[in-house]
Amino acid sequence: MARTGLVYAKEGLLHDTGLRHPECPARLTAIQNAFDNAGINPPLIPATKATIEDLLRVHTKEHIDTIEHTCKTNARYPDPDTTMVPASWDAALLAAGGAIASCSAVLDIQFDNAFCATRPPGHHAESDRAMGFCLFNNVAVAAYWLRNVAGLKRVAILDWDVHHGNGTQHSTYNDPSIYYISLHQFPHYPGTGRAEERGEANTNLNIPMPPNTPAEVWLDAVERAVLPELEAFDPDFLLISCGFDAHRLDPLSDQNLEASDYARLTQMTKNVANGRRVSLLEGGYNLEALGESALAHFTALQE
Repeated sequence: MARTGLVYAKEGLLHDTGLRHPECPARLTAIQNAFDNAGINPPLIPATKATIEDLLRVHTKEHIDTIEHTCKTNARYPDPDTTMVPASWDAALLAAGGAIASCSAVLDIQFDNAFCATRPPGHHAESDRAMGFCLFNNVAVAAYWLRNVAGLKRVAILDWDVHHGNGTQHSTYNDPSIYYISLHQFPHYPGTGRAEERGEANTNLNIPMPPNTPAEVWLDAVERAVLPELEAFDPDFLLISCGFDAHRLDPLSDQNLEASDYARLTQMTKNVANGRRVSLLEGGYNLEALGESALAHFTALQE
């Protein structure tokens, strides 16, 4: 059995997005309840705050300053979907820093892999703007820490959130050392992620899924398209932007995955990068489906 660590920053519960907002604190509670009900008490990896230097590898100083000011003054951000309160600043730093901490724990062989159940999510955040519920791009911050600080040569990012990770693509598009692969519903928010978007070194792969695509098509795409690309790229580490919003019950998508499909997707990545994997929570907005899917994913990481 693999040693799987969990990052769970309770400060994420204080990131209050407001009444009826789909990216709500109850998402973390749903995951915790699912683990508790299954009798799973994972070993925790302490989340530490990302430093400004960590964030600057992905984001502009102006963006970082704007997010800090918006949070601490309880101001309104121009994107109405991306709300913040004073506690959001610490939550965002811990979400990005928790991704780094989990990568460090895996590199130090404390754990074989890890899952970061943190919020706010990150894959829509571009270098100079927050959007789509995301303040900082946690997975990109982790990727550039792995490359620039840990010294890895090649890092892969697999994004199976139902929405295209425009921010991650924006940050890594022409970087030959980071391969970004996204499976996502298209057309759908945010409108990016076309198949022809490949990057200068062909290290960007988008696999658009029409509405109501069967789960088997997602699994087949990973088997026939994603895994061969990852094998050829031969990454030193795999990061997973782990959204669960392609679930058939999710209110923000039109796909058909079940919790068991997320287990299968996870199992399929087991041999990538010699098993060195860290997954980061992105979307997933039906609370029951989110809890079941996160549990299935975590259990599969342990196999």
